[in-house]
Amino acid sequence: MAEFTSYEPGTPSWVDLASSDLASSKAFYGALFGWEAQDVPDPAAGGYGFFLLRGKLIAGYGPTMAPGQPSAWATYVQVDDADKTAEAVRGAGGSVVAGPVDIPGGAGRMAVCTDREGAFFSVFQPDQHKGAQLANEPGAFCWNELDSRDIDAAKAFYPAVFDWTVEGSADGGWEYYEWKRGGTATVAGMMPMPPGVPAQVPPYWVTYFGVTDTDAAVAEAGRLGATTVAGPMDSPAGRLAVLSGPQGEVFAIIKL
Repeated sequence: MAEFTSYEPGTPSWVDLASSDLASSKAFYGALFGWEAQDVPDPAAGGYGFFLLRGKLIAGYGPTMAPGQPSAWATYVQVDDADKTAEAVRGAGGSVVAGPVDIPGGAGRMAVCTDREGAFFSVFQPDQHKGAQLANEPGAFCWNELDSRDIDAAKAFYPAVFDWTVEGSADGGWEYYEWKRGGTATVAGMMPMPPGVPAQVPPYWVTYFGVTDTDAAVAEAGRLGATTVAGPMDSPAGRLAVLSGPQGEVFAIIKL
């Protein structure tokens, strides 16, 4: 088991799903990953809730908040000060879409942002909520990756906001980059937008969940209503596939 009680600043520490049909999403992810859904009873939470595995917090969920808003997974990067990070986002050429705002129940403070290209991500300043209690194992999120149309712009933006460094290349025909915290700890990835993605689709962060058998998980996801976007395929990190859930949300699975 990979249990966590805290995360270092600059590390993705939480993911959540905005869904246009929460009942369907709860059923889908419960069947695919064995998650249990736990709604937050406080009306101020706006329908937010938690996915749990073995009684541990895995991820969050909530309803989409505006007409036409697509269902999507969101990546949260932990920070010491959400307000200062929001200012850094603006200073680096990004936008703050919502917040910073205190999360009901004293969970922490957060802001929803976009980078220079329009890729959404969130920043999270923890208080009572510390992030995912399980990660980096089957049934939990294990990786977060930016699919970018402008690698150079991303290389300038994220180091200015999170003090990340970046390593990687296009050697061997596989162009891939790793974001590093403190110059040594790998915290996330980046790759060029895959061929075939429609031009109107903006860059985006992809959440990866661990599985024990990628091909079997793809088959089960399809039976439950998901669509395979790419794969299954072998990569240097493991066998992976990119899926679109029943509400159109994109996510990836990988056997590490």
